[in-house]
Amino acid sequence: MKYHFFILFCFFNSFLYSQSKKNTDSVSYYNKLVNKNLENKKYNQAVFYTQKSITFCESNHKHEGLANQTFKLGKIYYKQHKYDEALKSFHKSVASFDSVKPTCTKVLALHYIGVANTAKGDYEIAALYYKKAESLLSQLKMVDHAEVLNFQKAMALKANKNLPLAAKSFHEIIKKPDNPSILKTKTDAYYQLGLIETQLKRNDSAIIYLDSALEYNSKSNNLAQKSKIILAISQYYKKNKNFDLAYSYLDEHYQLENYILKIKNAKLDLNEFEKFKKNQSLNNTIKRESEEKIQLKTYRYSKLVSILAIALISILSLLSLALYKNNIIRNQNNLLLREKNKELILAKNKAEKASKARSEFLSTVSHELRTPLNAINGITHLLLEDNPKKTQLKYLESLKFSGNYLTTFINEILEINKIDSTKVEIENISFNLKELLFNIQSSLKELATANKNYFNLEIDESIPDNLIGDPTKISQIILNLINNALKFTQNGNVNVIAKLYTKEEDSATVYFEIVDTGIGIPEDKLQTVFESFSQGSIEVNRKYGGTGLGLTIVKKLIELLGGEIKLKSEVGKGSTFTFKLKFKINNEPLEVVEEAKPYNDKQLKNKSILLIEDNKINQMITRKMLENKAITCEIIDNGEDAVELLKIKRFDMILMDVHLPGINGTTATKLIREFDKTTPIIALTAISLDENRDMLLSFGMNDVITKPFVPDEFYSTIAKFFD
Repeated sequence: MKYHFFILFCFFNSFLYSQSKKNTDSVSYYNKLVNKNLENKKYNQAVFYTQKSITFCESNHKHEGLANQTFKLGKIYYKQHKYDEALKSFHKSVASFDSVKPTCTKVLALHYIGVANTAKGDYEIAALYYKKAESLLSQLKMVDHAEVLNFQKAMALKANKNLPLAAKSFHEIIKKPDNPSILKTKTDAYYQLGLIETQLKRNDSAIIYLDSALEYNSKSNNLAQKSKIILAISQYYKKNKNFDLAYSYLDEHYQLENYILKIKNAKLDLNEFEKFKKNQSLNNTIKRESEEKIQLKTYRYSKLVSILAIALISILSLLSLALYKNNIIRNQNNLLLREKNKELILAKNKAEKASKARSEFLSTVSHELRTPLNAINGITHLLLEDNPKKTQLKYLESLKFSGNYLTTFINEILEINKIDSTKVEIENISFNLKELLFNIQSSLKELATANKNYFNLEIDESIPDNLIGDPTKISQIILNLINNALKFTQNGNVNVIAKLYTKEEDSATVYFEIVDTGIGIPEDKLQTVFESFSQGSIEVNRKYGGTGLGLTIVKKLIELLGGEIKLKSEVGKGSTFTFKLKFKINNEPLEVVEEAKPYNDKQLKNKSILLIEDNKINQMITRKMLENKAITCEIIDNGEDAVELLKIKRFDMILMDVHLPGINGTTATKLIREFDKTTPIIALTAISLDENRDMLLSFGMNDVITKPFVPDEFYSTIAKFFD
């Protein structure tokens, strides 16, 4: 075994030794040095060795080599943006080809003269040399299938900041038919167009080009190219403040970079190993030959031992070096990953802040809209009660419908914001699910009749009567789903099914299914219908109306209650929504809640109410609504004056606006309760994301009326306190 190893080792060393005997003063030798320095971006050293190569070619009358090396020098200058020096070299290269047969290098030299002039802005000279390059390419019967020359020309135009002409050249490239050799160039062309459109702030075009670049890249699987495209897409979404997508693409970019770095490190270790092995073998061979000349016969055995020892030391040294380098690279990677992780955390925090700002903005907008909407709804109600003309009645009914529609829309926005901001509280109270479903069916019978639908309710008798859960949110879910089914179905069937799925000692899981035979949903829209403001298509929105928020609320509420909604649908055949919810079972009998009695106008007559409201229009509307029921109304527009008045004068009731100049309604209520514990105080508020009924009642208020007022609810709430 040792003998075979020795033969192999000697053969390898003798090969290296024979290689080292070659003349180091040659074009190939200088080219290796030039390429090595270019890889390390040591341009001055690269220029130095290229000039030595040129001198060698001149001394040995190697005309073609001189032309090629002069062209290479021009390319080095061009990479450094030293266009004047580059042009001198390119012209010298073209002149050198006069004494030899032209090759593709001459075509490239002519083309690069055009590119360098383009980068300098001398377009007329550039055009002349582009034509010369194309003519010579045709003479040589060569075709630029990869469109490399056109791509370089476009990049030169971009470098000179002539973006329109650069974009035009890139467009010419992407119009070329696909072939394996052009894939990389087309991908880069789409990428550059995306960068140009981003620079020109044409965002819609930019993302289309970048997505196309990513699509073309998938055909070639060029990881470095894919990494830079994904980084550009991430920066695009960051500029457009879509931080979720920006973070997602940035994370993918870092994963790719890390993977490329691992591959590069693996290659680097292998190259270092080969280089070290060659050098070490060369030294051992020289030493062995020297020893053989001096004592060929006397020291044969000791020579063999020495060579084997050196080989063993070399292997151990190599392993130590590899371990050392690997440790350094690992530490560098860990540092890089830590830095990138910090950047990702910052990006995530920014995205969360942006999402919070969006929720607060929508909440504020919906809150602020309630005050003018209260005026619209209130004035409409007053006009309808004031015996309008028949010609006016139609317009007032339309105005009432629009006001109610807008109120529903604002309430749904607020509902979504509350869910997103985790400010929704889940109730756990006893209720009868069967009774709840029957009540929902009764409330929607008119809508079913209007669209000529057969509305059927199937309830499993084995479902326990008393369940513990949140009946309000369950009603909201079922109402939305049935309302949608009835709205999008005409002359059809709507079935609502509730079955006992599983039952344990203290809990039960109920399976719900809402099936319709309506218009159905296209397959490509099945996921997006649960997104905000989505209704499948513009045509559906125009024909059936609606806000496009109902299914969003349904999905979020079901997930909040621990369930998951599923959808199956086929266009023209209908849709099926299914979900399961788990409830606790209440074994105690359910308390009977008396229904609220409708109010009587006599309850309100001759009562005195103090209205504390700063908005003049709301003052006028509320006063008129109260006076229509023979109620005496006095108005104060701030909290401080109201507190002082109530110290000396009594009223049957106080209507307190929550948002007042000076002290707000909650503070005023606390001050009033210090000296008056009995007078009912009802809050008037456009409830926002940071307000809720329980919070307002905690300040001493007896009830809450939400703006915009629903007249019957307004009067009923007041009447409760005048029994």
